[in-house]
Amino acid sequence: MTLRYLLDTSTVSSPIARIPDSGIVERLEEQGEACAIAAPVWHELTFGCSRLPPGRRRAALETYLRDVVRASFPILPYDDVAAAWHGHERARLERRGRPVPDVDGQIAAIAHANGLVIVTVNTKNFSRFAGLKVEDWSKRIDRI
Repeated sequence: MTLRYLLDTSTVSSPIARIPDSGIVERLEEQGEACAIAAPVWHELTFGCSRLPPGRRRAALETYLRDVVRASFPILPYDDVAAAWHGHERARLERRGRPVPDVDGQIAAIAHANGLVIVTVNTKNFSRFAGLKVEDWSKRIDRI
């Protein structure tokens, strides 16, 4: 199957949340083979897990990251093409007074460079980027 989606941290984390979002879980089951994650998302996931104290929760997260995330989704790099697009978009958004966090810009740039749709519950930040397709697979209603 061809890659179509780039999953944000919020989407990848949903299945292991205390209350998993059924909409996200269902779509991941349907579209999993068409999904990838960005290197900055992998960073956020491993950083968040590593910050937890040793124990059952951390062990469960480490297992999820290794056996599900890393085994299921290719990790796409932040390369020169993504960096150039990010630089232009960051400048454009700053001129408009609408900056977004750098990590979101890196993830958006990786999606753009690879022609992928961003899947996130944080549609507000990602929808600011020009020419980027964004989807929210959650059941919640955004009030943007």
